[in-house]
Order: sequence, then structure tokens, then C-alpha cells
Amino acid sequence: MLELYDKALDVPALLKRWYEEEATSNYGAFIPFVGTVREENDIEGLSFDIYEPILIDWFDRWQEKAKERGATLKMAHSRGDVMVHESSYIAAVFSPKRRVALEMIEEFVEDFKANAPIWKYDILNGERVYAKDRSTAIKGSGILA
Repeated sequence: MLELYDKALDVPALLKRWYEEEATSNYGAFIPFVGTVREENDIEGLSFDIYEPILIDWFDRWQEKAKERGATLKMAHSRGDVMVHESSYIAAVFSPKRRVALEMIEEFVEDFKANAPIWKYDILNGERVYAKDRSTAIKGSGILA
């Protein structure tokens, strides 16, 4: 399940809903990861652009990996502006076994950071400034790829 929002994420509400959706699925582990915009370099927040067709395809491949391991994967991400100390990203793995959930959440979050088609901007003085120094090129992207 992939959810996109045009605002900061309501962490307690999302985690509660996800937990309730899977409460009778007989999973022994529920491992969430919450990404929060931290205060640094005088930013007021971050702003995100998402290329949804590639993100959906990327997430669907991860859903298949989760299914192969008997797990369920959920993710939510913000579009647009998210202020300092608010959440822009939540991922969670539900699994019958703790080890599978722990390993999968680490693999998923690392792959998300490297390959998800989400572009990040700093919000400085109310304006979006592309965060090029903290961005990672997507494999296969670009005119000569």
C-alpha cells in the first residue's frame, strides 16, 4: 500500500490505521520507520516533487519482494511542503517473523533513499531551493541513459 499526501503526515493516525488494518493478519512483527524533517542549515522545511508512475512501479517491485518473504509493506510520503519537525515519510513492514521485518525495513529505507523518484527542495525564506548537494541521481535517468 502506497499513500501520497499533499501535506505533512499525521504519524499517529497513519500508524494506528495501519496497525488496525493488519491486527488480525497474524503477523508477529510490525516495524515502522518515520522520517522527520530536521532543523539544519537554517531551513524552514523541505518541499517534495514526486514522479508518481516511476514511484508506483518501484513500490510494486518492493511489494513483490515483501510477498515472497511472507510480509506486507506500507509506505506514505508527502508532496509539497513539510516544515521542520514534521514527518514526510513513513514506511512499515508487517511480518510473521521479526528478523524478516527488521531486515526488510532496513533494505527498503536504504533503497528508497537511493532510488525513489522524489526530488527534495529546501525551504529558505519561504522559497524552494533545489537541494542538489543532498540529491542522488536515479539509475537510468537523464537524456543519455
